[in-house]
Amino acid sequence: MTESYTTTDLQGVLPLIARGKVRDLYEVDSKTLLFIATDRISAYDVIMQNGIPNKGILLTLCTRKWFEILTTALPTLRTHFLTLDLPPQIPAALRPVLQNRSMQVRKLRILPIEAIVRGYITGSAWKEYQTHGTVHGIAVAAGLRESEAFPGGPIYTPSTKAELGEHDENIHPDKAVEIVGEPYASTIASLSVQLYKIAHEYALTRGVIIADTKFEFGVDEETGEVVLADEVLTPDSSRFWPKDSYEVGRGQASFDKQFLRDWLVQEGLKGKEGVAMSEEVVQKTSEKYREAWERITGGDN
Repeated sequence: MTESYTTTDLQGVLPLIARGKVRDLYEVDSKTLLFIATDRISAYDVIMQNGIPNKGILLTLCTRKWFEILTTALPTLRTHFLTLDLPPQIPAALRPVLQNRSMQVRKLRILPIEAIVRGYITGSAWKEYQTHGTVHGIAVAAGLRESEAFPGGPIYTPSTKAELGEHDENIHPDKAVEIVGEPYASTIASLSVQLYKIAHEYALTRGVIIADTKFEFGVDEETGEVVLADEVLTPDSSRFWPKDSYEVGRGQASFDKQFLRDWLVQEGLKGKEGVAMSEEVVQKTSEKYREAWERITGGDN
């Protein structure tokens, strides 16, 4: 099987800014960062010991495709994406493994919330609804069934953006206003829902339902504009369901890391550190990521 690429080492040619759950960030210059998507995978906020081969490449190519789709549909949208080309400082020996898993992006002040949009009631939202009749503290229609579309359309349900190793916390949109302030909070809320609707409509034409997704935004310090950042609409940041088997009233099959999550729960490993995935889990998860990428992009590089 292809080796997974889980740790970056640029041999000192660019300074390392941060290591996230999946991405390593390096500084190219005062206005530019290099985002490298590794093959690391996390579940329940814990990074697995081994990775999913080529996952970082699929995430990066998927993100680039979505940036094209979203900016075509919404020409006023600004994103942090610059190019898939590697900066000239990268040595020739490192280029093969870094190509197509790396994006040069504009440096921004990242706003400290996860902008989650939910079109369907599932996951943690379904659990909260069953107990309290709310989603992120927001009152929603009574009598909804699992996986049902929200009758009034998608809803904005932000969460905190936790430090590595900590857990994100679901919050009410009013709390997001307290955290990032206005006008950023209102801009993020309306833009997130708008982007979700564009993506949802496109994905349906490819046989995929986007049940929910997470966006991140930054601020261009020179202009004050809100800019779409990080990865977008990948199996890491979204819940993708196959349209042809969708059925209200139950959980759905999904093109994401649900297979890994289910395995962790079954094995009593949920939330535990130092877990290595079995070969079967690696293979099945890899297949789900590839299928999502092929459906969304048509397999185009």
